[in-house]
Amino acid sequence: MQNISEIMTRDVMTISPHETIRRAAQLMDDLNVGAIPVCDAGRLIGIVTDRDITVRATSVGEGPDETEVQDVMSTEVHYCFDDQDVDEVMEKMRDAKVRRIPVMDHHTHNLIGIVSLGDLATKHSAEVDRTLEDISTPSEPDRPTLNS
Repeated sequence: MQNISEIMTRDVMTISPHETIRRAAQLMDDLNVGAIPVCDAGRLIGIVTDRDITVRATSVGEGPDETEVQDVMSTEVHYCFDDQDVDEVMEKMRDAKVRRIPVMDHHTHNLIGIVSLGDLATKHSAEVDRTLEDISTPSEPDRPTLNS
């Protein structure tokens, strides 16, 4: 069995909850990623995605230089440990419907990496198609009911 530590991306860039969403977007652009873990005093407290910035800030008119990461980040962070089996992590990703998941050191509980569907697809082929299908299954949109 393959552990997640064998395929994860190490040296993950993090961002402070007090940085602006403009800075988060700039980092995402520079790093060519869609999410950045949010850490406060070295502790993982959230994750901010390009979708968080667009949907939670831009769509309601929040300015990129005035809005802090903590105002739009997702605080319910699903994570895994470096010594977990890849198939177990993929199952966790399917259940949570997430495309990337932070990796914590099992002993220190410090953030040491992140694993994405791309990492899984290029480094571990088992179950990737099913994981992507389950994650991508659309849920019902949150739209108001229109009465004719």
